[in-house]
Amino acid sequence: MTALFNFQSLMLVVLLTICTCTYLRAQAPSLVDRNKTGFIGLFWKAARIGERLSPYVSIACFVMAFQLIMH
Repeated sequence: MTALFNFQSLMLVVLLTICTCTYLRAQAPSLVDRNKTGFIGLFWKAARIGERLSPYVSIACFVMAFQLIMH
């Protein structure tokens, strides 16, 4: 089943995208910051979400990891 039809997989993909974009922006800000519009702009927005809501994103990652281990 694809990640679009399974809510748990969709949340995992969204969390991994946010965490990856935030990490990439911390390592190479010019790579993410130059594309703020269009489809690629979604990665800039994900990086901003990861920066501003980092405590909530990290809690969500821990919850998802615990849920995957127990499942």
